[in-house]
Amino acid sequence: MLFESFDLVSALATLAACLVSLTLLLAVSQQLWQLRWAATRDKSCKLPIPKGSMGFPLIGETFHWLLQVFSKIFSHEALESYLPKIQLVIQDTLRMWSSTPEPINVYYEAQKLTFRMAIRVLLGFCISDEELTRLFEVYQQFVENVFSLPVDLPFSGYRRGIRAREILQKGLEKAIREKLQNTQGKDYSDALDILIESGKEHGKELTMQELKDGTLELIFAAYATTASASTSLIMQLLKHPGVLEKLREELRSKGILHNGCICEGSLRLDTISSLHYLDCVIKEVLRLFTPISGGYRTVLQTFELDGFQIPKGWSVMYSIRDTHDTAPVFKDVDVFDPDRFGQDRTEDKDGRFHYLPFGGGVRTCLGKHLARLFLKALAIELASTSRFELATRTFPRITLVPVVHPVDGLKVKFFGLDSNQNEILTETEAMLGATV
Repeated sequence: MLFESFDLVSALATLAACLVSLTLLLAVSQQLWQLRWAATRDKSCKLPIPKGSMGFPLIGETFHWLLQVFSKIFSHEALESYLPKIQLVIQDTLRMWSSTPEPINVYYEAQKLTFRMAIRVLLGFCISDEELTRLFEVYQQFVENVFSLPVDLPFSGYRRGIRAREILQKGLEKAIREKLQNTQGKDYSDALDILIESGKEHGKELTMQELKDGTLELIFAAYATTASASTSLIMQLLKHPGVLEKLREELRSKGILHNGCICEGSLRLDTISSLHYLDCVIKEVLRLFTPISGGYRTVLQTFELDGFQIPKGWSVMYSIRDTHDTAPVFKDVDVFDPDRFGQDRTEDKDGRFHYLPFGGGVRTCLGKHLARLFLKALAIELASTSRFELATRTFPRITLVPVVHPVDGLKVKFFGLDSNQNEILTETEAMLGATV
């Protein structure tokens, strides 16, 4: 009886400690998000901050205006115009990966790829590769210190982050001014064009500071999560060569892959939408390796959940990863199985909130269609123009902070393929293999 009482007291104490820890985690995490916005945005910026995971109010006409802006930025017509540019950026990147004699760090290179996509495609900046590399390195330093404690001392992470932001904004201002001066020969409207024009249409002439802050936030939104998902995609294709071959078969059946190369002009939105197995692969990557663990919401109306009352006004955190791991509709949740999303199975159709890699409800990720398009274009290029193999003996362990990624970045050796699916040797490899 004494031992039972002791066990009960111990269990209650453990539960209380867990609840206190969770409460502190929620409070600290939300404060860190707010510090992130404080670090990214200049105090003179008048652009509103979206409500939801960041916990800031956004109401009235400004809210509707921003919704209209983002609906244009990620509309079907906009995505159609982005696609050829995305494809060129990915092709150029894979050529660089394949020409490198040493294995690459996929996660690091995927970050460079998504940064380059944001600069070249979303923002339409025409800057040199050297300047782009410099901006990326500064941006990396900025991101590494975003969640630093707000202690403004010499050599502190906060001071380094603020200094990196200042350098980054100078570079962005230069790129924005050059873009505003050179409007000739543009064959599509990018996200920054749409933001500027929409502001003018609604009498909201944006200042240079607001343009810089908006630009930085667009880069931030397109950067870490897409790089995480791209790395997870490559890892799963390495682990499951049968999936990669099945992708190639689908590309051949749709006339996209012919004689070992992508047919010119074959990649359009409607064509990509018809690739059902590719869609299944991307969905499964996002289910098993969701980049973001969850999000915050404010309770608008008191409700009950599993017998617990959640009061109106509370801030709550929902877990995407735990939802995917515990949803009863998914069978063998730890297994990478794209066919679970196939037409013959209904695992993604039973219930509304079992699968939510981009969140859910009215606050779902506005850029989800662009993210999916980028991942699909990357998968098509990987299946068509590259051979790649793991450069380490075993696959690395996965860490979840700040986003899902391999602890060693995933070391992979890439080989280019010619039109007959034969490896393209680098100049050094050709010389070493030549007969004297």
